[in-house]
Amino acid sequence: MQVKNWMSWVDGVDLVAVTKDGLQMPNVIIHVARMVHTPVGSAPSGMILWAPNGTPEVMGFISTDLNVAKFFGPKIFAGTPFEQAPALQATIDISTKLPDSVSAKIVVNGVTFETQLSGLKAGELINRAPAAMPPFAQQGVEHAASKATLKVNGKDVSIIVPPLGISGGPAAVYAPAGVYAR
Repeated sequence: MQVKNWMSWVDGVDLVAVTKDGLQMPNVIIHVARMVHTPVGSAPSGMILWAPNGTPEVMGFISTDLNVAKFFGPKIFAGTPFEQAPALQATIDISTKLPDSVSAKIVVNGVTFETQLSGLKAGELINRAPAAMPPFAQQGVEHAASKATLKVNGKDVSIIVPPLGISGGPAAVYAPAGVYAR
């Protein structure tokens, strides 16, 4: 496979969830890493969706470096609903308390998100081929979490974590290292 665009990361914390039973699509996505490397630079980065009432209150590619955030939509997520998502300045702090738990704190658009993943299972080597969603190859190591919590602006949010996330793997997962390529 010839690679035109890629990104790699260290210490990824990924949560896909719904805040109400019966929702067809996730209304919570927190997909961040301590460090993301791209052809345009390296920085703590990721993507976020917070739509507790259906309409996104916060959505976009986030980074401490806007050039890195702007790379993701047209280069990694081209052809998906995320392609046109805005690039947003954010702070991203990752904490690892291995082998037990990992957490992420993100501040973006004046909103503070905190998630903790615990009950981490043994790591698994993954190698997923491109699909309609996501349209990129994925390789890396994933530790599925058996518990996930979310706070928004310091308040606990009740979440339901589906069995699969948007990347085809577990919806609550710690990914210590990996790569997306297309």
